[in-house]
Amino acid sequence: MGRTPFPAPPSSNSPTGVTPAGAPRPGVAAVPGAPRQTGPERRTLVVGRGISVQGSVQDAERLVVEGTVESSMIHATELQVTHGGVFRGGVEVEDAELAGTIDGTLTVNGSLTIRATGRLIGKVKCRRLQVEDGGQITGQLEMITDGASSRPAVSETVKSEPAPGEGASEAP
Repeated sequence: MGRTPFPAPPSSNSPTGVTPAGAPRPGVAAVPGAPRQTGPERRTLVVGRGISVQGSVQDAERLVVEGTVESSMIHATELQVTHGGVFRGGVEVEDAELAGTIDGTLTVNGSLTIRATGRLIGKVKCRRLQVEDGGQITGQLEMITDGASSRPAVSETVKSEPAPGEGASEAP
């Protein structure tokens, strides 16, 4: 008979979803570049390359977009749009990392990081913003502050590019 094709379920002694050797629990896909989860497993939806999804997403704590997602409104804890990924519609999250494209309305109650290949088109509200050299924001940007007016901070195209002759180094 031999071994079964399916791994044994994790024991109740491992509530964190990590085996005693420190490897991820069998059956849980790892996302390249994503931080390792040390606490209880988060509900993650990964839309892979070449996959297109339309509609609403409920109860996903973490959304990773490698393909295309079109949605009227999504609420999640974390959004990651990878290089080549496209999100169209509205989304409200705690933290977001953008290396692909978002076209629509984005509200980030925590940190928004736009990588060098990231493009944001539309309206964005965020509390903290980091844009790498080459990252782009086209549309309306509003910074969320406690008790301040809700007047938009920027209503134009913002591109972050290195000055001629300079590298992509950060200022101190």
